[in-house]
Amino acid sequence: MVRITRVYTGTGDDGTSAFVDGSRHQKSHLRFEVVGTCDELNATLGLIIMECNRLQSHEDGGQSSSAKRVKIVVNSALSRIQNELFDLGAELACLPSELPEYMELISEAQSDLLLNEMDAWQEHLEPLRNFILPSGQGPEAMIHFSRTVTRRLERSIVRLMKNEGEDSVRKLALVYVNRLSDWLFVLGRWVSFSLGNDETIWKPLATREQSEGVVDLIKKFNSNDDEFSMID
Repeated sequence: MVRITRVYTGTGDDGTSAFVDGSRHQKSHLRFEVVGTCDELNATLGLIIMECNRLQSHEDGGQSSSAKRVKIVVNSALSRIQNELFDLGAELACLPSELPEYMELISEAQSDLLLNEMDAWQEHLEPLRNFILPSGQGPEAMIHFSRTVTRRLERSIVRLMKNEGEDSVRKLALVYVNRLSDWLFVLGRWVSFSLGNDETIWKPLATREQSEGVVDLIKKFNSNDDEFSMID
């Protein structure tokens, strides 16, 4: 059981910090970038949970009738993922060969569960025929953001492996992160579907009308300050 009696130690005032094995390195080390990005991702998941808890639910039907279901599923799933990201961050803070024997590591069980959950969500979703824009209500927008942070974590892991060798990170750790990004994408789609929100489909440039920007809209606003209802 971890027991933290104080947060500060003063040992990092010189710009260094320690790996799990006790060795000290500059905080600019790629491994610290990996661990920091993992921590950042975990924090964004907390924001998703916050946004889901803000949803208004109505048991008697309507657009918000599924909000309670979304809260339960998202809170349960993301609480598990947040714990797993702490496990992953501890593992990534050291060479695999230097990890303590007592440390339980992310395994195929956790990675396979992500696949199973994606399959369960996708049973309710229409196949995508084009890319979707990262948008939506608070939960969906934050899930999209978390997905991009997950991809950044994946890139930083690959960069670390390129610089320090394939054995600098366990393959299963990289697999888990790769699948987690896909998992978040599908979760975002399922949340949109469950809340009755339409996804915003990307329209390639060749299929879009030429845009004049918002100049005309601004002019309308300026000439109708007190009559916004007249503006389409």
